Amino acid sequence: MANEEKSKPKMGFTIIKNDPTDGHKGFGIGSLSLENVSPVIVDVAEGTAIVDIGAMHAKSEVERGIKFTTNREDSAGGKNYWLVWVTIDHKESGAYFAGVTACEMVVNREKRRGYKILADHVNRMDKSMKRHIIVDHMDAPSKKILADFLKSHNEEMWNNSDEKLANDLA
Repeated sequence: MANEEKSKPKMGFTIIKNDPTDGHKGFGIGSLSLENVSPVIVDVAEGTAIVDIGAMHAKSEVERGIKFTTNREDSAGGKNYWLVWVTIDHKESGAYFAGVTACEMVVNREKRRGYKILADHVNRMDKSMKRHIIVDHMDAPSKKILADFLKSHNEEMWNNSDEKLANDLA
């Protein structure tokens, strides 16, 4: 029995230190975590953006109950979303949006099918944590939704961010 316990691999990797929704029954929902990275879901049709910590584990409200494939045709006629990984860091002038990377998602609720490339989502989260800005592939309306969301969340952080962020979202 001792050998069985020793053979179990230990996970030593934590993506997010403090889940703002952990144990608070609603307190902190919708706020960007200052610890590391936060997932923002952009609903293209509704013109909205929200923080959904569930996306850290592919369990956001948008993703629940949906079987995802890498075949775009499976989710034909569905709604377009962007999962945006937002990493916050600090510098002398204060906190800023250090990494912002977007991943495409399509969800067809009627068919209970969706399109996403999980490897792309994981790689983009990693890029965000490494302070990259990758949003140039987003459509213009989605860029505006995201820019407005980030500005309204904290204008000082928006102003402290790299010019590339504002330029790429313009």
